[in-house]
Amino acid sequence: MAARVLQQCVRLLARPSLRLSAANPAVRAAAPAAVAAHRPLSFAVDSRRTRWLAQSRIPSVGVLCRQYGDLPPLTIETIKERVLYVLKLYDKINPEKLQASSHFMKDLGLDSLDQVEIIMAMEDEFGFEIPDAEAEKLMSPDEIVQYIADKKDVYE
Repeated sequence: MAARVLQQCVRLLARPSLRLSAANPAVRAAAPAAVAAHRPLSFAVDSRRTRWLAQSRIPSVGVLCRQYGDLPPLTIETIKERVLYVLKLYDKINPEKLQASSHFMKDLGLDSLDQVEIIMAMEDEFGFEIPDAEAEKLMSPDEIVQYIADKKDVYE
């Protein structure tokens, strides 16, 4: 339904003889369908991959437009900051003891299940899946940072 309304709007914009105004009969015909099809959408509050920047209305048609912003390019430093931030939020890690070189089991006292939960949190944060065979080898924040940098082609 919304795609059809969008196609009508694009066709109207393509015709120089037609103007987008409330007086235009084609716009008046499309507006009730667009307003009826409108349902508010919600996104995760702190999602870093999808940012809900603004909802703007086209006054004459009443169609919602989504605008997406892109994150700044990844660097080793930003990856490290994000990894340490996720680890500090993990309830079984004492943020005061956490360092980039800390071993999960030896220094932080975590077990293998905790390591799996950490890897899952990193997958959510960076938006890609880490295979189990690779995840077993990631035993410190530095190793996670290096793995993510390699997968995202970051060499700075």
